[in-house]
Amino acid sequence: MMKNKKSLGQHWLKNRAILDEIADEAVGFSVGPDLQLCLEIGPGLGTLTSSLLKRFEKVLAVEFDADLAKKLPGSFPGKNLEVVNADFLQFDLEKMPSPYVIAGNIPYYITSPIIEKILKAENLPKRVVLLIQKEVAERILSEKSSILSLAVKNRANARAGVFVPREEFTPPPKVDSEVIILEPHPPIVSEAVMKFIQVAFSSPRKKLMHNLEVLKGRQVLETAFLELGIDPNARPADLNLETYKQLFESML
Repeated sequence: MMKNKKSLGQHWLKNRAILDEIADEAVGFSVGPDLQLCLEIGPGLGTLTSSLLKRFEKVLAVEFDADLAKKLPGSFPGKNLEVVNADFLQFDLEKMPSPYVIAGNIPYYITSPIIEKILKAENLPKRVVLLIQKEVAERILSEKSSILSLAVKNRANARAGVFVPREEFTPPPKVDSEVIILEPHPPIVSEAVMKFIQVAFSSPRKKLMHNLEVLKGRQVLETAFLELGIDPNARPADLNLETYKQLFESML
């Protein structure tokens, strides 16, 4: 067996039942003549690839590790598997045949850039099923807002999938994992609102009004907060996407 490369965040998931469950989530209820293609991010040794190939007509796997990319096709002779040796963050999603879905056990350290790339694509996948750090999954799904959760909610419906304890990986990471399922949709708010939200979260632990004073005077902010029924002592995490949109528009 090939040794994992710590610098690439490689941890092999070997539990077949969990791998099958992830592949089932990728399939959903939409596989048919119009949805037969799965793009897999970071196939590694091909453990998830095996489950995906049983459910999709074709799997296109993007693998950054050149050694793994070279060896992977030999593990699935006769299967409709295409392996591309590339950095997924540089991979052109606009050239993907549509419709398609995305699945993968992705490195923790680039979770946010990967999700952002996928959800901002013009050629959106029908579904995204990713195994990520449990803490990050919880942050995305939390009622308490963060830049990441609001960015995801702006462009996708999100729900939790199977929980995967660290002991199921070889070698075990330092944290547990969880599957998150995203169903992308057109953005709810504009990029201008999202930039406004970034300013709001410039100091997440400070009061929201304090962070926004760089944009508008105190009196304008107090009036806007009062009209929208926002607590003047609110923190950035207290507002949802729709309220941020309303606050942004009230300050134009």
